[in-house]
Amino acid sequence: MPRSVRARATFAATAVVALALGGTSLALLGVLHANLTRDVRQTAARQVDEVAAVATREHLPPVIASPGGGSVRVFDADGRLVSATIDVLPRVGPPVPEPPAPGGPAAPFKRQFRRPDGDRGVIALMDDTGQRVVSASVTGPDGRLTIYASASLGPVDAAGRTAAAALAVGLPLLVLLVAAVTWRVAGRALRPVEAIRAEVAEITGHDLHRRVPVPGTGDEVSRLAVTVNATLDRLEDAGRRQRRFIADASHELRSPIAVLRTQLEVALAHPDPDLWPELLTDAVQDTVRLQDLATDLLLLARLDAADPVATELLDLDVLFAEVLAARTADRIPVLAELAPDVQVLGNRTWLTRLLTNLVDNAQRYADGTVRVRLTTGAGTAVLAVTDDGPGIPEPDRERVFERFTRLDDARSRELGGAGLGLAIARDLAEHHGGTLAVEPAEPAEPAEPADCPARGARLVARLPLAGMPAGRQQI
Repeated sequence: MPRSVRARATFAATAVVALALGGTSLALLGVLHANLTRDVRQTAARQVDEVAAVATREHLPPVIASPGGGSVRVFDADGRLVSATIDVLPRVGPPVPEPPAPGGPAAPFKRQFRRPDGDRGVIALMDDTGQRVVSASVTGPDGRLTIYASASLGPVDAAGRTAAAALAVGLPLLVLLVAAVTWRVAGRALRPVEAIRAEVAEITGHDLHRRVPVPGTGDEVSRLAVTVNATLDRLEDAGRRQRRFIADASHELRSPIAVLRTQLEVALAHPDPDLWPELLTDAVQDTVRLQDLATDLLLLARLDAADPVATELLDLDVLFAEVLAARTADRIPVLAELAPDVQVLGNRTWLTRLLTNLVDNAQRYADGTVRVRLTTGAGTAVLAVTDDGPGIPEPDRERVFERFTRLDDARSRELGGAGLGLAIARDLAEHHGGTLAVEPAEPAEPAEPADCPARGARLVARLPLAGMPAGRQQI
């Protein structure tokens, strides 16, 4: 079997056409032979019918004219030749077997086809000389007569040979034509594919800005080129984000390392025991910050790699209650409203981290209130975390989920944020088949007037309940 698509397509098309034409040709020859043979038999039958019609009314002359151009013989009851066409009389013997004597054996014809016709039986026969013979017995003024009419099958055989010879020459030429056309058409159809392949082969990690040519045909190849370009767009964007991520991560790692090094150098330069507690406290804080940042980076790498993790059926209300109860050192107490029996299928550690990141973000910016509310609706678990801080401007409600994004860079650094918390939270929600978005804030208290301006940020995560289909669950 050829390896190239072009060769395989040509081979398959040629084989199918050859088999189809071969079968059609055999059927055509069979139908042609059957039709011509039937015409010959019908011609002989008409000759018998015409002679029989005359024999029933009057005496037959010794020589009769051939009604249909064939040979005719008429025998009496004793087997004597009574009348015949002119082409038969000069011959020494008849071209058909002599009729049997009364009560004698049947004539040695190959096949007999009997057709009732009134008071006389008409028999169609074929003898060993390739003649189609039809006979009939009638009674008239000359007594009981047997009429034989014969027609040659030579024209039938000649027509069959001519048709077979024409097909033997035409079929191979037609098959070769189909092969040549298929080869050329397949080559033209696959030429854009080869151009796409060649362009993609030359694209490296440093040439992701290049794109493959898109044919203007609007067919499958054109759609393939569009899809390849879209994939290259995503790869280029992923590469750009990866480079930015590496640069930001390097910058974020460099800062605590530099501060830690400075503190250690100061401790070495001033071996005063009174300064060591303060220096060590600062060093521990920077070490913790560095450790947290490394943990976040490792989690992001794992989320990007979509590594499988263990999942189980979890009661979110119980899990979140345990997480919030353990937060005893928060700057602002968390007010929780957790609906019971909210079950999802997920990873305990990741869902804990989702809630922790949202609450940490709210704690970082809240003035005096942080609320956590868990409800259900439309087959989803709805987790809303709100605060009464400055809120998130509407143009930045998507940008806050980008990695290393800080709306207030100075304040975020002061509070210890690296700009990864919300990015990790959204990835965790999406890996559970859910979503995370910033939604309009609500009044702090339900009793407040409806026209009271809402303030603060409200982040809402929606996760599919257990037994509901997940949108993009990859855990």
